[in-house]
Amino acid sequence: MKTTLRSLPYVGTLCLMLGACGSVTTRVEPAIEAPAATPAPSIDPHYQPVIDRDAAYIDSLRAAPAPAEPQVIDGKSEVGDRFELSADGYVNIGNGRYPTASDESLEAAIALGKHVGAERVLIYWQDSNAGAETRSLLAAYYVKFRLLFGATFRDLTARERESLGLDGGVRIGGVIGDSPASQANLLPDDLVLSLNGTPIRGRSQFQELLKNNAGKTITLRVLRGTTRIPRVVRLGELPPTAKPD
Repeated sequence: MKTTLRSLPYVGTLCLMLGACGSVTTRVEPAIEAPAATPAPSIDPHYQPVIDRDAAYIDSLRAAPAPAEPQVIDGKSEVGDRFELSADGYVNIGNGRYPTASDESLEAAIALGKHVGAERVLIYWQDSNAGAETRSLLAAYYVKFRLLFGATFRDLTARERESLGLDGGVRIGGVIGDSPASQANLLPDDLVLSLNGTPIRGRSQFQELLKNNAGKTITLRVLRGTTRIPRVVRLGELPPTAKPD
């Protein structure tokens, strides 16, 4: 099977990937509502869900339909790969853990990834303290979620407001690649002052305005350094059941 980084032999160190809901990486997308939270049924004793919800919930958040076959990739570092993939909007939905590393375990892990609708499957061969003869296998399953905005943002501190002479606004933090925020050339440390002419008082109001304008093109007034510039952003869609009334 073709891999992204290098071939995927059974013998040898397999070594990419992203962030997820409920994982170590902080999610960079403002929280949005989704279908009713229904726990996922037990589908395989080896499967450990990170997002413990059914397939309908996962599908409602996908950026694209599940592929016929997942892309299998040699993992390097669980945390590092998760961080790297989160920059592209991928979320770790679950893991497959197999106590014995073998060709059969590898085939089962890939089949499980296909069953849960993973777009990328990262494979890690793990040595136990007893030595390489007791290696286990970990498969991390990732799905690319749609992004409403694609950047973190926070309230300005009292000191920032005082030094800048502002009554409100939010400061942009991390920006996800190939997201609405990234495509609009928003940068970390940009200050968003207004949305479609409405002054931004703070983070909660800005998040609500984003949700209310989901799927639409908006204009942000941004303070970058000492220059005020407009940024046109085409927001992503919310999941069907999460659209405001």
